[in-house]
Amino acid sequence: MKTVVVLGGYGNFGKRIVENLAKTAGITILIAGRNNDKAIALAKHLQPKVAAILAPLVIDIFADDFKARLTSLAPFLVIHTSGPFQGQDYRVPNACIECGSHYIDLADDRRFVCDINQLDSKAKEKGVLIVSGASSVPGLSSAVVDHYQNQFSTIESINLAIAPGNKAERGVATVAAILSYTGHPLSVFKSGHWQDVYGWMDSRVNDFGSFVGKRCLANVDVPDLELFPNRYNVSQQVSFQAGLELGILHWTMVGMAYLSKVGIVKSWAPLAKAIVSTSNLFLPFGTQDGAMEVLISGQDHSNKTKQIKWTLYAPKGNGPYIPTLSSIVLAKKLLSSEAFIAKQGVGAIPCAGLFELDDFSHYFDTLGITYQQEMSLDNQVQYI
Repeated sequence: MKTVVVLGGYGNFGKRIVENLAKTAGITILIAGRNNDKAIALAKHLQPKVAAILAPLVIDIFADDFKARLTSLAPFLVIHTSGPFQGQDYRVPNACIECGSHYIDLADDRRFVCDINQLDSKAKEKGVLIVSGASSVPGLSSAVVDHYQNQFSTIESINLAIAPGNKAERGVATVAAILSYTGHPLSVFKSGHWQDVYGWMDSRVNDFGSFVGKRCLANVDVPDLELFPNRYNVSQQVSFQAGLELGILHWTMVGMAYLSKVGIVKSWAPLAKAIVSTSNLFLPFGTQDGAMEVLISGQDHSNKTKQIKWTLYAPKGNGPYIPTLSSIVLAKKLLSSEAFIAKQGVGAIPCAGLFELDDFSHYFDTLGITYQQEMSLDNQVQYI
């Protein structure tokens, strides 16, 4: 029987991963973290309805005995959801390599994801797969671009955006990650060269269509900004923005960014819990509906100007499931077939090019998540 350790298994994203993987027979899932009561409560809630064996595990990734304790468990797979990843070192993936476990994380920190290949040789020596960034970005976002890439002879720009509904559940770790770079310079590929922009600034309005309508967006730091220019040979620009549904919250963040930019506030991250608590006062307002957009522009193989817009719609508060889907898809591939590793190989890599867009279809259908594909050729729009 294979053992899967989900670090942060009762958290905002971890509980959704546990819930889904628990449908898999023949595995044991250890719901891991520092709070035994929360782990036990989740296991008791899920166990009567699932096929896997669930058990709590009290463990601290920052403890001196973390590696020894993980080794004693001999896990087949470790899924790391315990953010924020900003400022974390590679103690967890290193421990997984040394104990011979495959590893997946939901990291959204650019440096954590983009530099994971420094562990590549060690992972290959141990015969394990170490994957960082198995989340909305770059996991799902790269699957979308991969799906359409062959329709272009040249990609000039890739613009990505995420707009969660105000009533969607948000975790303190996710908020702390965003606050860590709010008002700080971010290096982006823009106008054909690398330059700095500032986190949660350059606010604009984007129309996501009738389902969620217009939402405000601002600069967010994600691994895609560094990975995509080279991966897709982009000639002009890669951008990523996100926003808050309620204008009062969005523009408060823009103001906070300005205070950090001019040096009045060094970092807002230490106030993450207080900021989440304050934002929760606004939960009665707005909606549960969120959207994600991937806009690819360039030239087709007949040298015509081409643009493809892929827009994902998440209703009924299901948006927080989206960051977990890449990890779930990848975990099930690892658990169900040795052929996946034989085809993919081992090593330490960012989560890009590991699956097809169609791999997400079942989960989209189950959650009521839909997407729309729109193509513009020489400025003539059509739905595909």
